[in-house]
Amino acid sequence: MISQRARYAFKAVVALARAKPGVGLQIRELCEQEKLPRKFLEQILLMLKAAGYISSRRGRDGGYELLKPADLIYIGPMLRAVDGPIAPLSCLSRTAYRRCADCKDETHCELRIAFSQAYSVYLAALENTSLAQIMRQSDATELPSGSGLLEPTTA
Repeated sequence: MISQRARYAFKAVVALARAKPGVGLQIRELCEQEKLPRKFLEQILLMLKAAGYISSRRGRDGGYELLKPADLIYIGPMLRAVDGPIAPLSCLSRTAYRRCADCKDETHCELRIAFSQAYSVYLAALENTSLAQIMRQSDATELPSGSGLLEPTTA
């Protein structure tokens, strides 16, 4: 399950992606438009800025803007920027690997085996799904048939 911080970050990034290019959104506009609490959003925007997803300009015409086009923003790395590791077990993490303290043998660990395959599929979807893909699906009048989940693509 993703955190509330990740949910708010995702909403803010989508709003910024939908804004007119070259026109920054002020934090007040983001809060009103997406119904987000200002103090929490300020912290989130600082994290996204530090991670290189957004920039900010001060002043009357200032605001926040995306630094990358939506088709170059992938969900997995963005989630990590605000939430840290996304693996269900530290021994499966690609960015914060740590052997479990109670593990005798990773190769034969039933818990690791149980989560490994499902996590691989989940991770592939997050790593290969761009913000632009999600926005296109959201804008579509007819959603894809089946489970409603995005099919990962390689771009």
